[in-house]
Amino acid sequence: MHGMHARLPKNFVLEERIERYSRVIELDPALWRGRWAEACTPLGERPFSEVRLDLGCGKGAFAIEAARREPDVLFVAMDSEPVCVAYAAQHVCESGVPNVIVVPGTGMRVREFFSPGELSCIYLNFPTPFPRKRDAHKRMACMERLLDFREILAEGAQVRLRTDSQPLFDFMLTQVPLAGYELLWTSRDARADFPNEPSSEYEERLGAQGARVCALAATPGALPEHVEQTAELSLTAYLPHDLETLESLAYAPHGMQATVVNLRNRASRKASRGMTR
Repeated sequence: MHGMHARLPKNFVLEERIERYSRVIELDPALWRGRWAEACTPLGERPFSEVRLDLGCGKGAFAIEAARREPDVLFVAMDSEPVCVAYAAQHVCESGVPNVIVVPGTGMRVREFFSPGELSCIYLNFPTPFPRKRDAHKRMACMERLLDFREILAEGAQVRLRTDSQPLFDFMLTQVPLAGYELLWTSRDARADFPNEPSSEYEERLGAQGARVCALAATPGALPEHVEQTAELSLTAYLPHDLETLESLAYAPHGMQATVVNLRNRASRKASRGMTR
């Protein structure tokens, strides 16, 4: 288990929750490397046709709904937060879907948990943006992680990103070609473009706040001869800097509200100085 960062609700006993819903939790995912489809198949059933990873699954709503729609696919719902693991496991048990397994883990270790070519899709649903340059190495949506993913994705497999952070989305657009991936599609309003896609409590809450979901799908192509990070790492660089656009922003990306306010103030001061000249 990883360090606990989420605040525990009142009367929430983590160990008791983990024990109660342990039948859908795999605490040592490295044990099943290369064997997920067969090992997680219900007794008497044929092995799952695919294995997909919901990386940063939160409370599991997306994985559960996706699994309900595709019963022949195994969904591995992974999160680094113990509280999220406990909640996701509870919701999986209560849903009755047999094709979701919940694991504690981080995207930094996916090559330890899955063998080459084992995954047909990796979902990055609302990953933490880590806006500052010094924290960029923690992002799941970046060139370095895409390079890691290449090793465990099957031929023709996809990485799918959904985010409320326009700066993270635009940053990811620079990372896809750097890691030798090919864009399959992009959307700056994924809920409108793909209204039937599974959702989550988190996405619903953001939508109520005025967020639009940016999304993309990419697949590994030829690996570049020379891989080098050339993009600007601070997400501030991917925000608009002109006053008119900043003032028209109806929604500030999560974790960047103060940055947007500062940019607006700076642009306003520049505009005022220009008007007085």
